[in-house]
This record gives sequence, structure tokens and C-alpha cells, in this order.
Amino acid sequence: MFALVGTGYGSGAMVSEQESGSRRDQIVEVAMRHFAENGYRGARVEDIASEVGVAKGTVFLHFGSKEGLFLASYRRAVGELPAWLEAPEEVVEQGFWSVLDYWLERTEDFLSEAWVPNRVAMMGRYDTGLGLRRPIDRLMRSEDPYGTLEFVEFGVRRGEIREDVDAEMIASMLDWLAERFQDVLGSEELDPGLVHRRPFVPERREARIREFLEILRSGIASR
Repeated sequence: MFALVGTGYGSGAMVSEQESGSRRDQIVEVAMRHFAENGYRGARVEDIASEVGVAKGTVFLHFGSKEGLFLASYRRAVGELPAWLEAPEEVVEQGFWSVLDYWLERTEDFLSEAWVPNRVAMMGRYDTGLGLRRPIDRLMRSEDPYGTLEFVEFGVRRGEIREDVDAEMIASMLDWLAERFQDVLGSEELDPGLVHRRPFVPERREARIREFLEILRSGIASR
């Protein structure tokens, strides 16, 4: 990819490209953890490079900038998180609303089990500037890593989701609303008192999930 590619040393170029890809993956893996633990602004490229065992310039050679490194980390993070229809088969068989309820109910456990990719994904929604906001939005629209459009079309085919609104419009709305509602369920710092009000009442959480689903049903459920 860099160094020996195109120099005329066929097998050497292939090895160099493979090594470069492996090193790039290693940098992204370490960077994800640093971003998750320290935040976008607190993570330092020199610390990431030091842990990987490369020069800081090598990181910039691969990613161009700290912003480029975070974007690569964000892409890896959302790629590691499950898509909507990767819920258990018996849940999927029950339909769109059962799948949505399944993921909402498991929010806190899911965030804990996959803390690093979830934290990096959340940072991409809240802790990056406008310069990163645009490429992140483009990535989510073009690659649809959670399979939201497929999930909505699944609901339409089952007759559970309305057909008179464009599926892409519903998918975009669902991505925005469900992500942020799960963020509220899993993080007191993002909750304005909706769920984590003191004293904490477990019944309030369940009521909020039911209310959220009811609001969604009123907007996108098949009539």
C-alpha cells in the first residue's frame, strides 16, 4: 500500500501491502480503546503510536490526521455492533416490534458487553466537531451498518410498517430516535431526567420503553 508497492519487487510489494494493512488494523484497534477511555479530545496520537510501537508519523501516514484516525475507528466500531435483524431467530420470527423491543430491553447489558465500540459510536454522535460530523453522517447513510433500511423493509413486508411513507425516510428517523433513546437508557450524563431521575425507580424505565414504542407505533405502524 505504501513503501514497496509499485517498485517492481512483486512478492516484496505484496508482503509490504499485507504488513501495512495489518499495522493499520493494529493502530485502529488501539485507537478505539484510547478514544473510548479518554474521549476524542483527550486521546493522544503519540500515546496510541507508542503502544503500537510505531512513530507518530506512521499513524499520520496511514490516516492523515487525528480526525482520519477517529473516522477509521468509528467505522470499525459501528461495524462491530450488531444489526437490527441479528437479534435471536425466535425474536425475529415475532416481527419488527418484537425485535425493536428486544434491543431496547437489552440496552444496558449490550452497552456493557461491547463497551469500547459502543463508546466510540456514541462519541461519533456527541463528541466530535462539525468537520467529522459530515463524513460520519455520509458513512451512516451510505453503508447503513446497522441494517436499518433492511429492518424497515422487513417490517413493511410483514405488514407491520406503513407503506405510504418512503422506507428510507422511516429508516433515517428510526436510526436517529432509537440511537438517542438507547443513549439515554444507558447513560445518566445524557439523560435530562427522563429515566435516571433520583430516586431511581425501575418501573420508570419500563414505562419509558413502552411509551417510546407507542410513540413510534403512532407514527410508522401500518394502519
